Amino acid sequence: MADLPTITNNPDVRFLGKLLGDVIRAYGGDALFKRTEYIRSASVDRHRGVGGDVDLGLDRLSLDETLDFVRGFMLFSMLANLAEDRQGVAAEPGADVAAALQRLADQGIGKDKVMRLLDHALVAPVLTAHPTEVRRKSMIDHRNRIAQLMALRDRKIATTQEGDDVEQAIARQIALLWQTRVLRRERLYVADEVETALSYLRDVFLPVLPGLYQRWDRALGERTPSFLKPGSWIGGDRDGNPNVVAESLTSALARSCEAVLGYYLDAVHALGAELSISTDHARVSDELLQLAAASGDDAPSRNDEPYRRALSGVYARLAATYRALTGKPPARPAALKGEPYADPQALRRDLVTIAHALAEEGAGPLASGGALGRLIRAVDTFGFHLATLDLRQNSAVHERTVAELLKVAGVEPDYLALDEAARVALLRRELANVRPLVSPYAAYSADTASELAILRAAAEAHGKYGPACIRQYIVSMAMSVSDLLEVHLMLKEVGLYVPGDPPSAAIMAVPLFETVGDLEAAPGIMAEWFALPEIAALAVGRGVQEVMIGYSDSNKDGGYLTSTWQLSRASEALEPVFEQAHVGMQLFHGRGGAVGRGGGSSFAAIQAQPRGSVQGRIRITEQGEVIAAKYGTAESATTNLEAMAAATLLASLAPPALSDADHKRFGAAMDELSATAFKAYRGLVYKTEGFRTFFREMTPIAEIANLKIGSRPASRKKSDAIEDLRAIPWVFSWAQARVMLPGWYGVGQALAAFEDKALLREMAQAWPFFAATLDNMEQVISKSDMAIAERYCSLVKDRALADAIFPRIRDGWEQARDGLLDATGQSRLLEKNPGLDASIRLRLPYIEPLNLLQIELMKRHRAGEDDPRIGEGILLSINAIATALRNSG
Repeated sequence: MADLPTITNNPDVRFLGKLLGDVIRAYGGDALFKRTEYIRSASVDRHRGVGGDVDLGLDRLSLDETLDFVRGFMLFSMLANLAEDRQGVAAEPGADVAAALQRLADQGIGKDKVMRLLDHALVAPVLTAHPTEVRRKSMIDHRNRIAQLMALRDRKIATTQEGDDVEQAIARQIALLWQTRVLRRERLYVADEVETALSYLRDVFLPVLPGLYQRWDRALGERTPSFLKPGSWIGGDRDGNPNVVAESLTSALARSCEAVLGYYLDAVHALGAELSISTDHARVSDELLQLAAASGDDAPSRNDEPYRRALSGVYARLAATYRALTGKPPARPAALKGEPYADPQALRRDLVTIAHALAEEGAGPLASGGALGRLIRAVDTFGFHLATLDLRQNSAVHERTVAELLKVAGVEPDYLALDEAARVALLRRELANVRPLVSPYAAYSADTASELAILRAAAEAHGKYGPACIRQYIVSMAMSVSDLLEVHLMLKEVGLYVPGDPPSAAIMAVPLFETVGDLEAAPGIMAEWFALPEIAALAVGRGVQEVMIGYSDSNKDGGYLTSTWQLSRASEALEPVFEQAHVGMQLFHGRGGAVGRGGGSSFAAIQAQPRGSVQGRIRITEQGEVIAAKYGTAESATTNLEAMAAATLLASLAPPALSDADHKRFGAAMDELSATAFKAYRGLVYKTEGFRTFFREMTPIAEIANLKIGSRPASRKKSDAIEDLRAIPWVFSWAQARVMLPGWYGVGQALAAFEDKALLREMAQAWPFFAATLDNMEQVISKSDMAIAERYCSLVKDRALADAIFPRIRDGWEQARDGLLDATGQSRLLEKNPGLDASIRLRLPYIEPLNLLQIELMKRHRAGEDDPRIGEGILLSINAIATALRNSG
């Protein structure tokens, strides 16, 4: 749109904004363009303090104009996000492996120690289907195409490969965005979520990771182990989602296998075209000649080309593998017949034979790396499964399932009535018994039958794709040892847990500790878990035990500061438990996009973990809008994956930032701060009469349910209680109303009540944990707006209730802002982060009109007006505000 230089110095924003303005004028008409431009410029002036209280003219928009206006502002926000990603607004200094290695070297930690760590390391971004991505995949695809075209423009390339003018092609993509329907008309199915995740895994992770490993190999001077691998929950996460069934699991794994084998086939075909080496000009190893002879390729034209003949055989075997595992022929049929590969290791051996033959020829440029090296790395990393798929279910479902199995088998009539000790004793007896509980002649409830079907599908997948396809079974709301033993009992029924001395388990039971109370209890539960001899033997044999810690529910339960601190305390307290058990600790961080759900910089967050809690192994959930932001393009994926790897090295090997004395002193201060913040947060959210009604009327929580952005319900139970509401809509709705309460409430009261302000300043300066905590909160406070929030407060019918609650929220916000500024030594928010400050300031003039329109549309909708354009306008505004805020869910 016009006049953008007054808002930002980012040239991409100006260029894309101008093209969007041209598109709106061309397709929406001159009147819409002028009205939109007036509102835009008036809102910018208002935020710059020019011209006093400017009338935006929103009340003069018709419903049709409102819809078009909201779309225009949403598209500008999307394009601004793209421009900022390209300009590196989110990039962090030192967030790459080479810089991390240099930093470690400066501290006396050599590459030999790094390699020893990487020998047992695992860094895994795990994609989930949590519903926080409001944009349709079609919108994201156009956005990514614009990013590709902008990259051509950067390189001064005037035309595309197809012959189109690059700038005209960008304008065409923006025009397509303008004419693409923004909202989904039907709720997503699990299959849709699988395909969305697959597009990132296939189109980004598959080509990007092998190239990253080549970079890391060069930095370390030797071949690094394949320590960074993607994971997924999509198709295996049943917690609160009845739509995920055995067929979902089977389909998700099959589609992943199809994608990765298709990639391998294309890569082998390309290598066959490239490696035209003739025995007339090169010596060839006996092993390669044997591989070529075994291929069955006896074409006279290739008689002197053993590499091509060997690759023909590899292709034939891969094609047979593709057909065997997918039940389909490959897109490019093989000219030869071959036996399917038994596993990825067999394929790798053939590829390594070819690589060794090239290396034995001499020290020339064919001796290392290249496309063959990247393919071998891909096979190491992705196997035949592409991404490891987790299973997840709520412990309450397991209890009911096990109770029914025991009752039907005649073992225990009322398992649910047993206390914990009796449950553990019974489960251990059953796990030592080779006799199955399930009978083909017995009838089971639909829920139990569904759980058993999922487990059978998992067992079949292990046999088909190998054990790497499913390694973890996450137990939500884990509160006891019996919650984990129940998973083993169910796995035993399908052969994935085998009794013995020691027993074996192909899938690890992983507790998810979610609430503040669960986090406090976690070390004790894990100590009891390892105290069982058979479990200790299992864990020591495996070498590692995973524990998942949940950011979302702990935040909803106890507020931002208490959640953040309890997660850190639990991580630190677990470390000696694992050390005593002689088992490696692997923490799985269940983070969201918003700060209220653990969002913020992964690079800073990993480094802020307690000493000894990373140990080279960490898994982190990635979901919704975060997936598109981090992994939407090869460039952004490279930056973010590199940052995760670098942070893991630093968190595992760098000396601690604090002395033991400071660690103890700062920890005591955090205990006091957390207690005060917890009391303030719980007092508002759970102990204030009418707060539930206030929340549901002030925010668009009810309207968000109509967005159709995920396959699972918004609440775990049919209840309007905040306790039963999922954390995502809780955070999302507060963000829409510009309150963002989960990201800061209670912190201001804690900072204000803490007497030693100098200690707070010292902690903010010297302690990475406290610095990251304040940095993330600062981002949230900067995006919130109490003046706009007060407008949303007008939606609350009971004015006395609104007048009683909102001032407490506003006062808490002011205390949080003032306390943060004092602790960080700033005169205004984001003073020390000018890049983020500019990014947020760019957005604010575009978000405020959207908020004001949303409020008016919600008033009309709730008053009973049934014009469908009102409902559409509300959903469009939710979409637009979420896009502008970036990490709101």
